[in-house]
Amino acid sequence: MHFLLIHQYFLEDNAGGGSRWNEMARIWVQEGHSVTVIAGDVHYMMAKEDQTVGKAFDVSRNADGVLVIRCKGSKYYHNGFLGRFWSYFSFAFMAMYAGMRFANSAYKCIIITSPPLLVGIPGLLLSKWKRIPLVLEIRDLWPESAIEMGVLKNKWLIRLSYGFEKYLYRKARLMNVLTPAFRECLIREKEIDPGKIVMIPNAADFRWSEHALRSVCAREVRAKLGLEEKFVIIYVGAHGLANDLMQLVEAATLLRGTEAHFLLIGDGMQKKMLIEAVHSRDLANVSFLDPVSKEQVFEYILAADAGVAVLKNAAIFKTVYSNKTFDYLSCKKPVLMAIDGVSRDLVEQADAGVFAEPGNPADLARKIRIYMDDRALLRKQGENGYRLVHKHFDREKLAREFLECIESQLKVTAKSPIFGVP
Repeated sequence: MHFLLIHQYFLEDNAGGGSRWNEMARIWVQEGHSVTVIAGDVHYMMAKEDQTVGKAFDVSRNADGVLVIRCKGSKYYHNGFLGRFWSYFSFAFMAMYAGMRFANSAYKCIIITSPPLLVGIPGLLLSKWKRIPLVLEIRDLWPESAIEMGVLKNKWLIRLSYGFEKYLYRKARLMNVLTPAFRECLIREKEIDPGKIVMIPNAADFRWSEHALRSVCAREVRAKLGLEEKFVIIYVGAHGLANDLMQLVEAATLLRGTEAHFLLIGDGMQKKMLIEAVHSRDLANVSFLDPVSKEQVFEYILAADAGVAVLKNAAIFKTVYSNKTFDYLSCKKPVLMAIDGVSRDLVEQADAGVFAEPGNPADLARKIRIYMDDRALLRKQGENGYRLVHKHFDREKLAREFLECIESQLKVTAKSPIFGVP
């Protein structure tokens, strides 16, 4: 089968960041299917230096054999809410044009992955244009997240967003959610038929972690970073408003003079502020690295003692699984989980980490001291986490499960006399 995916943040080859769909598409191609992706060319964590140059559209195959149609992104994406909002709108309409102009194969369905919710615009229109079913993936609950974070305040826009969300949910033939909390919310609050919802969560990419476990010398990586005698807590991911990484800086301040050292890898709107805060406090126990490739990320994780997952203390984040949690666990590293809700449940039920109250640096510092004083606990929870993700969160298995869910749904809809028409 041939699938058309609309994903504004589909990564370029070897780019750092969330690679969920890069891995899923790779596995589907290996299974004998074809995947075409309509994507933007702006990385969600950082701006390109040459963002103002280049063609409006670029069509090429990536290293995994996936056909990628890249749309020129807005250079204002990283310039606050208005810049980001404009980027969402501009991508929606460029993606719609790209789908009509360049995506000309016989597709079995269109898959859109949100956020941003506005990818639903080209998804809906292309679904109708090409007369094929629409599959919707929800990686985060929008517009709730934007509202709770305070970035979406206009009452008219909020009302319009909820209306569009409701319409999009109604038109989707199949909906994939990434956490059980999302599923419960859709059923109870959004009144979505449970029969059209599946759950294929984020997962561990064992092809990277197993390679690192076999070949990486953690001592050499630590030596390269000058962290030979340190207790390294690693954070990998975006440095944005939702991540609230100042609580890591605060915890580092409380742990000044100990072996604890924070290694932050990634980029985002608040990174400059965080670096300035570290310098102003003269903290020698915090290091920053720019985003690195997926392969390199696992080298750094393997060299760390524990991973930290952190988000702003907001009710909406109780519904999410932290992407980076699965990378840490696949490298046998326990997780300092500064996110309440389903992410906390995940590590506590498996005894694969410890919970630290979000927004409470003192509690995080206390939990780090527990690990520094009990290396046996560190190793035990790392092994527990590894077993957990191997059994329930293996990307290869889940990608094939998602494929089976879509194939099953297409067989059902094929019996309908209006097959393909939303």
